[in-house]
Amino acid sequence: MSADFEQIVTMDSSGFVLLADYVPAIVQEIRYYSTYNFVGDRIDGYEAPCAMLTKEAARALKNVSNEMIASGYRLKIFDAYRPARAVRHFVLWGIEDLDLRMKPYFYPDLEKQDLFVRGYIASRSSHSRGSTVDLTLLDMQTGKELDMGSPFDWFGEESHPDYRGISEEQYKNRMFLQTAMKRNRFLPIDCEWWHFTLADEPYPDVYFDFPVSLDYS
Repeated sequence: MSADFEQIVTMDSSGFVLLADYVPAIVQEIRYYSTYNFVGDRIDGYEAPCAMLTKEAARALKNVSNEMIASGYRLKIFDAYRPARAVRHFVLWGIEDLDLRMKPYFYPDLEKQDLFVRGYIASRSSHSRGSTVDLTLLDMQTGKELDMGSPFDWFGEESHPDYRGISEEQYKNRMFLQTAMKRNRFLPIDCEWWHFTLADEPYPDVYFDFPVSLDYS
């Protein structure tokens, strides 16, 4: 695993921006900077609670934000660029069989090993390429998140975008977000309604490992 990462990882942050500089209207709740995540600790590489993306992805997300604001919504970001060291943290956590602190909150019906087998957690994440974002929508009138039928990082089929065991309103909210993202060249995945990657991402074969920080230059 470590040898594989050494071959593909770079520390060059020159193609990245702080997302808030490009999209000032976003709300940020960077879960892996906090301890409220499926691991239960701040994740390696998160030195500040800020979202970073490639310039190309940030520009595309600004278009999504403008569309959503016109409809009365703001983007809420849970995660964006994720250093390769953070992904290694996830992998090492997966090996530690006794650490089940957050199981009731994020994966009550699955074993830790299932999270990797079923593709919820990858040993190499598209987030580390810098053009993937995890997000939801906030209603500007109520200040509350739209009800998507499952919370961010809920590991189970309930989080699959096409899952129909939720209400029509919840499904409609998922499709509203997905349609806006796809219209602006972001592609969804089949197991997480919140996860999108820029279709023409600038670094499709490069993984980055500089920390998430306000001072990244």
